[in-house]
Amino acid sequence: MRAVIQRVTQARVTVGEEQISSIGRGICVLLGISVEDTQKDIDYMIRKILNLRIFEDDSGKHWSKSVMDKQYEVLCVSQFTLQCILKGNKPDYHMAMPSEQAEPFYNDFIQQMRKAYKPELIKDGTFGAYMQVHIQNDGPVTIELEPPASTADPKHLAKLEKQQQRKEKTRTKGPSESSREKSVPRSKDDPSASSGAEGDVSSEREP
Repeated sequence: MRAVIQRVTQARVTVGEEQISSIGRGICVLLGISVEDTQKDIDYMIRKILNLRIFEDDSGKHWSKSVMDKQYEVLCVSQFTLQCILKGNKPDYHMAMPSEQAEPFYNDFIQQMRKAYKPELIKDGTFGAYMQVHIQNDGPVTIELEPPASTADPKHLAKLEKQQQRKEKTRTKGPSESSREKSVPRSKDDPSASSGAEGDVSSEREP
C-alpha cells in the first residue's frame, strides 16, 4: 500500500460534471493498493494517516497537531497508478491489486478509518471511476507513506521475487545479443555490414 498525503485548504472530487465529495481544511489521501497488502497494512496506514502531525497548534507552532487533533476533514481517493513500476518509459501496474479484489479492500479501509475517527469527516471519491481531483495544497505539504515491509505476506513476497528473477533473466539475455552485435566494427564499404551476415567479419579486413 502506498499513500500520498497532502495538507489542503480545500479539495474536491468530480466525475464528469458531478461533484462527488468535497472538504475544507484537512488532508487529501491518494491511496494505491498493492497485491501484497493485508489487514495489518490497513491498520498501520490508518493509524499513521490520522496521527500524522502536519498542522500547527493554537500558538502557531508547526508540525504539532494531527488532522484528528484539529478536527479537520479527510478526503480519500483510490489511485492504482501509485503502484506503477516503469519498464523503460512505459508504466506497468502488475503490482496493483486487481479491481475485483481492490474495491472491497478499499471499502474496508474507508470503513475502518471512519470507525477510528468521525465518519462524517471522512469523504471519498468513486472507486474505479475516471475522476478529476481538485487539490489546493497548503504549504505545499506532501508526505509519502508506506507500511513496514515486515507486514507483507511472505507468499506475495516470494511471488514478487520470482517475477523479478524472470525479468532479470530476460533483461540479461536481451542486451547480450545486441552488445555482441555492437562489438563488431562495421564499415560503410563492407558488404556484410548491411546484409545481416552472421559471424565476425572484422577478421577478414585488412588492417
